[in-house]
Amino acid sequence: MSRHSLTSTRAIGTALAVAVMVGLLAAPAVAQTDGPARDGRDAALQKVIEDQVERGGIPGVLASVRDGDRVWRGDAGVADVRTGKERGDHDRFRIGSITKTFVATVILKLEAEGRLDLDDTVEKWLPGMVSGNGHDGGKVSIRQLLNHTSGISSYTANPEFGDTYLTKGFLKNRYYRHSPESLVGWAMRSAPDFAPGTGWSYSNTNYILAGLIIEKTTGGSYEQAVKDRILRPLGLRNTSLPRHSTAMPQPSGRAYTKMFNETPPAEFHDATRLNASWGWSAGDMISTTGDLQRFASALMSGKLLQPRQQKELTTTVDPGIPGVTGRYALGLENAKLSCGVEIWGHSGGIHGSGSEMYTTTGGKRTLVTNVNGDWNPDPTPATLNAAFCGKK
Repeated sequence: MSRHSLTSTRAIGTALAVAVMVGLLAAPAVAQTDGPARDGRDAALQKVIEDQVERGGIPGVLASVRDGDRVWRGDAGVADVRTGKERGDHDRFRIGSITKTFVATVILKLEAEGRLDLDDTVEKWLPGMVSGNGHDGGKVSIRQLLNHTSGISSYTANPEFGDTYLTKGFLKNRYYRHSPESLVGWAMRSAPDFAPGTGWSYSNTNYILAGLIIEKTTGGSYEQAVKDRILRPLGLRNTSLPRHSTAMPQPSGRAYTKMFNETPPAEFHDATRLNASWGWSAGDMISTTGDLQRFASALMSGKLLQPRQQKELTTTVDPGIPGVTGRYALGLENAKLSCGVEIWGHSGGIHGSGSEMYTTTGGKRTLVTNVNGDWNPDPTPATLNAAFCGKK
């Protein structure tokens, strides 16, 4: 997925194009190989992340591959351009739209608990919220929110919202406290992209609505639902949901932004502290490579969901992007690489941070990466082919 997955309606296009080119869970004992690469794929991945620093100008990169009981960790560049501090294996970072995979999982767990049905309408749970300018929540299902076939416009695609909070006005407004309802309100200012179920378009509004449905269903916060149903059962102690907190938990490096400009200005700014409420349940979470690997592996190995919900999780739709053969499921991208390996996962971008989380069918081999800059052209094809196919 594009590193701009919170800020672009074409978010999935880049990642899917790769396909054309190509109860309580205890942590098992893991052999850590932080030294020289022992696998050709590890060596290829190390070369890719070094290129991201040397040629792409990204300050620093983290990469980790878990394959069964073995973990390889690589890094390049620095965590702090001022001090020269290196990136660390246990650093926390903002994961952007990978948050969506957590949210979709919670919704599926709520369905298994009998609290909701994927075919429930948005209107049933959030009366009157999706209306105006052709929007009708009575015609949109929860399933359509999760697989982006709702047609509901993305609030981040609104030019005024983007200019004020994401690009030109980011530095001035980086600490603004958004409410989920206000984000939906921005989306309702525009007409739908298409009638529900008749097309595909990546919309952050879909997952804001999913977060609100979680709260309406449980009577608690979206954050608490994620903690109760995923973080605690899996022991993901280094993953957090900041709500309005602007600080990064430690240890962590710095995050640098050009407000998503891949061309000049050459100057970048420190975006480590910000209020991520503009992303909320569409992209506000913080995690580590280790926690994301454990989550992805547990999810795709069937340890988190009941068989019926697992089947729903991996039921894909065709985005209908010309020349693209990859597909989108419920909070998951699905693609087959050129070497024949099928992968599932998500990527995410937010100011100063771009992350990837992908795993093989069954969850055996899992890749997680993070870059601490937001201006480099999306390296997803290179990292995926290196990690899963051994191609530089």
